[in-house]
Amino acid sequence: MKIGFFTDSYFPEIDGVTYTIKLWRERLEQQGYEVYVVYPDGDYEPGDREIPVRSLPNPVYEGYRIPLFRRPSTLPELDIVHCHGPASVSILGRYYAWKHDLPTIYTHHTPVEEYFHQGVKSQSLADALAKLYLPVENNFLQSFDAVTASTDQIDRDVDHISLPVGIDMAFFQPTEEDWYPDKTVVGYSGRVSPEKNVDEILRAAERLPEYEFVIVGEGPCHDELRANHPDNVTFRDFLPREDLPMFYSSIDAFVTASTADTLGLSTLEANACGTPVAAADVPPFERTIKSGNGERFEYGNLDAMVAAIERCLETDRDTRAAVEQYDIHQTIDQLIQLYQTIERAPEDVSATDEEGPGFSAPAPVK
Repeated sequence: MKIGFFTDSYFPEIDGVTYTIKLWRERLEQQGYEVYVVYPDGDYEPGDREIPVRSLPNPVYEGYRIPLFRRPSTLPELDIVHCHGPASVSILGRYYAWKHDLPTIYTHHTPVEEYFHQGVKSQSLADALAKLYLPVENNFLQSFDAVTASTDQIDRDVDHISLPVGIDMAFFQPTEEDWYPDKTVVGYSGRVSPEKNVDEILRAAERLPEYEFVIVGEGPCHDELRANHPDNVTFRDFLPREDLPMFYSSIDAFVTASTADTLGLSTLEANACGTPVAAADVPPFERTIKSGNGERFEYGNLDAMVAAIERCLETDRDTRAAVEQYDIHQTIDQLIQLYQTIERAPEDVSATDEEGPGFSAPAPVK
């Protein structure tokens, strides 16, 4: 089976979508599938079965690009189209599927409307744009044979299948090497952008001068925050992927104040390495972070955030066991079953959770 991943986010940009696509592709190819990735071009040399689409720099969101167009006739013959975003490249994928009468899947990764305020610099205007945008995206998603999402809550008017993107539990596990053997360290890894609210972590660091804080990542807020931070905070650029298990294993607690995650991969990766997580009590963390793997706090409540961090530092938890349900093996098994079912009878996938011959589909969620 030849599968086309059409994504509006890919290397060299580093984010959860990029690494999810990379991991899914690797695991599917291990199972004998051919996976092609169609993505916006940039400062990245494409490898085998990676197909760039001409694009322009994004003036609104640094690091991402605005895809233009590529003729469908230049794409390989595919059996299934799997889109990973609501912008130009996914529209190309949807058109290609329509032209060739192929089954289609859409994976919802990002609530795009939550980023509008960064471009227009006005929350009221951003809210107005979101009201115009959401019906358009809803209509786009409804054109697919199946829609998947990591959690039950995607705020879209479409039936969807709950399919967590998955963690590579064999890769993310506790390491013997400890980067900070003589310190108590609270860490964060991810985009340093407005919706991640890294400034809230700096506020907590001011209240906890006895601990070291390490912020790993890059993004539009990086330079501003790095120029004015407490003395007990260290900023680092994105780490190579192979170093992340050592970082997660070396810190004593992971903290995030993000309000725009769909699953929060970095939090679960830290858990897989044995590290508890303090997270804001907002989606998706109200479902993924519980007493077994961390603490939640009211967003914006500094006292609650500090208390959650300290409870993570004071309490022993089997955080790895708490996130085994997100193991990538389970995700890929379900994804392959979905591909096989949608190839046979795409009209049956998004409309029902009844069992087909030899297959129990992940249940769609309204």
